[in-house]
Amino acid sequence: MNLRSLTLVTGVSGFIGAHVAKQLLEAGHKVRGTVRSLENEAKIAPLKNLVPNSKFPLELVAADLTKDDGWDKAVEGCVGVMHVASPFPDVTTKTVTEEELLEPAREGTLRVLKAVAGTKGSVKRVVLTSSLAAVCGEVTPDPSKKYNEEDWTDPECPTLDPYTKSKVVAEKAAWEYLKELPDDEKFELAVINPTLVMGPPLMESHRFSTSVNIMAGIVNKTYPWVPRVQFPICDVRDVAKAHIKHSQRPPTTDTSLPRTATGTGTSQSVLPRRFRPQGYSIATAQLPYVLCWVAGLFNKPMRNNILPRIGKTMSVDNKRMVEVLGVEPTAIDCTFHDMVYAMVDLGIAKKAKKYKLVGSHAEVPAVNGEVEEENKEGKEEEEKEKNEGEKELEPEDKEKKEDEEIKEPKKEEEEKKDDKEEEKKEKEEKEKEAEK
Repeated sequence: MNLRSLTLVTGVSGFIGAHVAKQLLEAGHKVRGTVRSLENEAKIAPLKNLVPNSKFPLELVAADLTKDDGWDKAVEGCVGVMHVASPFPDVTTKTVTEEELLEPAREGTLRVLKAVAGTKGSVKRVVLTSSLAAVCGEVTPDPSKKYNEEDWTDPECPTLDPYTKSKVVAEKAAWEYLKELPDDEKFELAVINPTLVMGPPLMESHRFSTSVNIMAGIVNKTYPWVPRVQFPICDVRDVAKAHIKHSQRPPTTDTSLPRTATGTGTSQSVLPRRFRPQGYSIATAQLPYVLCWVAGLFNKPMRNNILPRIGKTMSVDNKRMVEVLGVEPTAIDCTFHDMVYAMVDLGIAKKAKKYKLVGSHAEVPAVNGEVEEENKEGKEEEEKEKNEGEKELEPEDKEKKEDEEIKEPKKEEEEKKDDKEEEKKEKEEKEKEAEK
């Protein structure tokens, strides 16, 4: 894929799609993106400003995965396609059925691939965004196993939720469709299977993304407690980079390029350490199992998706992402750091009274876990916050740190007072939640 070739990014206004388009534009590529409607100015305006000084402006076309119209025009003249879009109704409600999700996901994927096949070889390669749900979507993973791209979720597993099953069905449909194509219509297909995607949103509308919504609940203290559940996490910028790296690999005679799982760790330690000193009340207390069980009596997602995962761990092998694509995973602390600052900048998360602009995602780029400070004053402020935040760490983390805090008596007294008030407030919230 050279700089003058045109790449289509489906679902360009989405959380992952916007990052894919942004990285392509920053590298000087021509990019066309699909949106469901060109009339939605709230999404269109931020897209046009993703990279204000890009060599080529972002081209937008209307195409809906639930309709045939527009897809032939969308792929016309393209060399590569990043199929990121996916129909995503609110699967947290009780009314969503498999029929409402499975067919749209399967048919939407096939609409894009059929349009690509219709180019008779003009589009050389498609990079499809799938999910770890298609690799290991069962609620009770094998703790002794390290899952990789060779694994598949059983679509007939009775415990699968509609979303998970839709990702398996859609990806399998893509591989099967490619296998049956005549030679003159074939193209190369690669698949990215990301874990839970976190990282900085680029647009205010990304508040509706599942991961951004989860983080907003944590930062805005919507959740006074958190369930003892772990999900492998990956940075949205790494996911976008993996798409682009796949698209730039040398041509191959094998049309089935590797599936690539992306994922790193699950740590959230940076949240209380970095943001509590700024006035944020980050929930770290774990929701007791009995309360999760009670909540599951009235909440189907809690009963089916959360409760079985409590206390379980899952390990994902990202070797192919690192060794084949050359994508080094961003440190999770950096992912969360940049994510929260971006959410505050966009108004998705509240701005606390002590909020510090030092480290804002708009001012300070993050490169593979290293957060660069703009000046000496910023470094001093960062170190100050780090020291103040030590007291908020969990006991096991405290054992790894040296106590180097030197505080003035007056300041220490004020901080202790603030801590007591915060503890009292959290205790009251927990009592109210327990009563419910």
